[in-house]
Amino acid sequence: MSLVTLSDVLQPALKQGYAVGGLVTLGWEDMRAYVRAAEAVGCPVILQAGPSCRAHTPLPVLGKMFRHLAEHASVPVVAHLDHGYTHDECSQALDSGFTSLMFDGSRKPLEQNIEETRAIVDMAHAAGISCEGEIGFVGYDQGEASAGTDPEEAARFATKTGVDAMAISVGNVHLQQDKTGGLDMARIRAIEAVTDVPLVIHGGSGVPVAQRTELAKTSAVCKFNIGTELRMAFGAALRKAVKADPERFDRVTILKETEDPVTAAAAEVLRAFAAPNMKG
Repeated sequence: MSLVTLSDVLQPALKQGYAVGGLVTLGWEDMRAYVRAAEAVGCPVILQAGPSCRAHTPLPVLGKMFRHLAEHASVPVVAHLDHGYTHDECSQALDSGFTSLMFDGSRKPLEQNIEETRAIVDMAHAAGISCEGEIGFVGYDQGEASAGTDPEEAARFATKTGVDAMAISVGNVHLQQDKTGGLDMARIRAIEAVTDVPLVIHGGSGVPVAQRTELAKTSAVCKFNIGTELRMAFGAALRKAVKADPERFDRVTILKETEDPVTAAAAEVLRAFAAPNMKG
C-alpha cells in the first residue's frame, strides 16, 4: 500500500528542496493517468478532489477510488480534499478514507479563519492525517480578485492553527490558461522568513514552468496545485478521440484514448518539481 498523508510527502520535499504535484481530479480516467505519470517519473503524487469533482461524484466514492489507486501504486499517493468549506464536508472526507484535508477559510476574517481551521486541524490530527489551510484569498482568472497574503498574518495563522501546509496568495490565480503571470517572489521570501510550514501554490497552471522549478528547489513552496493545465490536455484528447470516428458511441473506448495524452501531460508537470531520483 502506498497511501500516505500530506505531511509524509511534504516534509521530505521541504528538507530536500523539491515540490510535489497536487493534481486536480475530475474522474477515473484522469486520476488513473496521474498515478501512471507519477510511477513513470518516480515521484509522489497528491490526488485532489475539489468542489467540482465532489459535485459530480460523492466523497465516499472518491475516497474508495483514491485508495484503490494508492494501494496498487508503486509511488506514494495522498488522498486529498481540496477546498473543503465546512466542518461537515471535511468530516465526511475523513470518514471516506482521505488522508489529507484542506480547509479553505480564506474569505473569512483572520480570527474566524484561524478558529475554524484549528478545529479541522485538531480533527485531522486526532485521526492521524494531515491538514492544509489557506491564508490570503486566491482569486480566479477573469473572476474574483485575489487578496494577497500578509506575512505577519501568515505567521500568526501558521502558529495558531498548527496546519501541516499553508496555501498563500502571492500573485497566483485559479483557472489561468496561460503561464504569463509569475509570482511575487519578494512576498514569498517574506512569508518564508516568519514561518517554517510548507507552502502551497493554488492556481499553479498559471505559473511559468521555470519559476515552478526555481521555487521547488530554493523555497519553502513544496506543493503546486495543477488543474486547468491538465483539464486542457484531457479536453484536447477527448475532442480528438470523438472526431476520429463520428460513428463511435461507446464511452469506454472514447475515454480510453484520453489516458495516454493526459499521462504524458501530467508527467511533464511532475518533472518540473525536481524530485530526487526521477526516471527518464
